[in-house]
Amino acid sequence: MSDMPYITSIVHDAYPERDESSVSRIDQIVAPLINAIAGKLNLHQRKWEPFHRLVQQHAEDYAELTSLERQKQLKRLRYAMQRDGLIEKHTARVFAMVQQVAEKKLGLRHYAEQLMAGWVIMQGKLAEMETGEGKTLTATLPACTAALAGIPVHVVTANDYLAQRDAKLMAPVYRTMGLSVGVVTSGMAEALRRKAYACNITYGTNKQLALDYLRDRLRFGKGIGQLQFQQEQLTQTDTQEQKAPLLRGLCFAIVDEADSVLIDDARLPLVLARQRQASQDILPYQQALEIARQLQPEQDFRSGKDKTSLLLTPQGLQGLAELSQPLQGIWAKPRQREELIILALRALHQLKVDRDYVVKDGALQVIDENTGRAKPDRAWDKGLQQMLECKEGVGMSAEQEVLARITFQQFFRRYLYLAGMSGTARESALELQQVYHLEVVRIPSHRPSRRRYYPPRIYTTARAKLRYCLKHIEKVHKSGRPILVGTHSVLDSERLSHYLKKKDIPHRVLNARQDQAEAEIIAMAGQLGQITIATNIAGRGTDIELSKEAYIARGLHVISLELNDAARIDRQLFGRCARQGDPGSCIAIASLEDTLMQEALPKALIKLIQGRHPPHRPLPQRLGHLLTLWAQSRVAWRQAQQRRQLMKKEQQQEKMLAFTRRRD
Repeated sequence: MSDMPYITSIVHDAYPERDESSVSRIDQIVAPLINAIAGKLNLHQRKWEPFHRLVQQHAEDYAELTSLERQKQLKRLRYAMQRDGLIEKHTARVFAMVQQVAEKKLGLRHYAEQLMAGWVIMQGKLAEMETGEGKTLTATLPACTAALAGIPVHVVTANDYLAQRDAKLMAPVYRTMGLSVGVVTSGMAEALRRKAYACNITYGTNKQLALDYLRDRLRFGKGIGQLQFQQEQLTQTDTQEQKAPLLRGLCFAIVDEADSVLIDDARLPLVLARQRQASQDILPYQQALEIARQLQPEQDFRSGKDKTSLLLTPQGLQGLAELSQPLQGIWAKPRQREELIILALRALHQLKVDRDYVVKDGALQVIDENTGRAKPDRAWDKGLQQMLECKEGVGMSAEQEVLARITFQQFFRRYLYLAGMSGTARESALELQQVYHLEVVRIPSHRPSRRRYYPPRIYTTARAKLRYCLKHIEKVHKSGRPILVGTHSVLDSERLSHYLKKKDIPHRVLNARQDQAEAEIIAMAGQLGQITIATNIAGRGTDIELSKEAYIARGLHVISLELNDAARIDRQLFGRCARQGDPGSCIAIASLEDTLMQEALPKALIKLIQGRHPPHRPLPQRLGHLLTLWAQSRVAWRQAQQRRQLMKKEQQQEKMLAFTRRRD
């Protein structure tokens, strides 16, 4: 058992109130570019309309089928698709059959817009559907079509909860279509994983799929050529099950919330590792923290160009040499002591408890910045994890030996057929096209949106922002409307909770400390008078159902208490309200002291504005919108550059490994 690889993952480094159909001045400038990149719907309309008519024609034919007749039709369809492939006439028949089955088994009939999204996915594109438009049901259309043709299908979700939920909800449809469905989640035994991958359709997270792919590569592919690896897969027998690969190949992937999986997590490396030694020597980490606390910002160290790295100045190097002179061991080696001090400085000045990580159950757990969830199986590399554990006084984790690694960006480009869905993809359309060859097609909403956007308010100080937020919550709460407040960190959510308690305003908090109660808290968030404070944990895959009273009171009101690095992540939060034609509204409340503004805008500009503008008043709407656009654009460009550089590095590495006949 001690030789079994252990799994971990490594983390690297305003306008008048309007409805969604209205367009701001900035949108009018950007919209033509977005439309050109994202793919105009009318270019696909000529092909879509005859296909839709064909689906409806078959749906009428299938409406009165008995169970036995349906099975005969499915048998004919399966043979036809395995003979002819995924051609349009067969695809239309499958779509019609799935539509009828879903209505009978789930009481849900695919809308025309969902059929269009399924058709877009079958063309190897990414369908952008508004939040609440039923992406889970939409996935059954292409999944059943490909599976009936004999192609192993992977439906990729953002977390284990969504994978289990979606597979369970859609299982009656798949089973009636004569297809098996499996789920792969963290902590599953190998035998159960093998059984899940043997199903026609497998639901799983991007992480679990990538790690199982690494297991297979490590078991069969390391040190041999690609053709030989494929031959070994094909020649496995039933008696060799324990030696057979877990996966049946990377054939057909439907990625739900594709922008989160393919963009936000693109640089995240997945690592297959095993324990090298039982414990670490804590003394060097303690000494490094003690020395680092004596070094001064700007004088002894400063931030690098990427804003995430730290560099020692000549004065800092000299100070380090003097402070470490009495110490022995690693401190006698200049390069190693400098690396150790950089880790200590990052632990002290860059990574913050309750923002980047939490101490939970006696262990240090990384917080996913995109979802706000704690990730017990994720860790920082190169000693940073151990440095943080030493800083927080928790048990030191064991050192790991890396066996294999892959990034999500590298992994998903290896699928033979890749498509997906998302509610917020158009901002990343160009990168999705360049990296994954995925064209983004916007799908119209089933019902007109009733979401109301209140003018964003940008204050010069965080204190003024919090003061206005409390007044705004009080005002909306008096009307009885449910409120969802999105915060950037655990610390921010708990700080706001503290002030609401002082005002005797009842509320509930959802963050990395309470993520076990997520389903319960979200289920109550749409009730009359309910106030929910949440990190981005409530941003993906969660439906907030409105009670009848809350609907009458004008629906859910969403408050963003800090702008995110990307505008599409803000849209994910705002998408919690006004789903499927329900009423709802949203507002962004931010300050120049927020993390985004501090990291992206020149400090001199921030000081100039703070010195000339009264702190109790918000910035003029145009100025606030311009600063927000500037900050988010700079961060988005910087992150996109990092992903492009990583892709170039991966491509160069693959060429080198191909030359040596190794493909890890």
